[in-house]
Amino acid sequence: MTIHRDNVPGLAPPEHYHHLTTVEARRLVFLAGQCPVAEDDSVPEGLAAQVELMVANTLRVLQAAGATPEDVVRTVVYVAGTQPELVAVWRQLTGSALAGAFTTASTLVGVTCLGYPGQLVELDVTAALA
Repeated sequence: MTIHRDNVPGLAPPEHYHHLTTVEARRLVFLAGQCPVAEDDSVPEGLAAQVELMVANTLRVLQAAGATPEDVVRTVVYVAGTQPELVAVWRQLTGSALAGAFTTASTLVGVTCLGYPGQLVELDVTAALA
């Protein structure tokens, strides 16, 4: 399997991620939206705590699929909040144990609400495996 991450000349250089990800793989893994929901179905209060739990949940699902953050080829981060909160989430994610997942094609989106009461973040992930 090969994953090529490139930036396109003439476009603004992105912070941490790449404009374009090209994959030659035998198997693609699509994770359901990863939410900050604990095993007891609770959602922690506060954006930072939710990001921390979402990262842990995502790492667990990637491991179950036999994947690592470096196998991730696409992410979409949804944040119910203001633009400064989107930036804070991005910084927390790119400094986390999941950071390798955000060097690829990534999108950060502000939304009005998410599926669970009190939920502030969700992560959509696609990984490629040999």
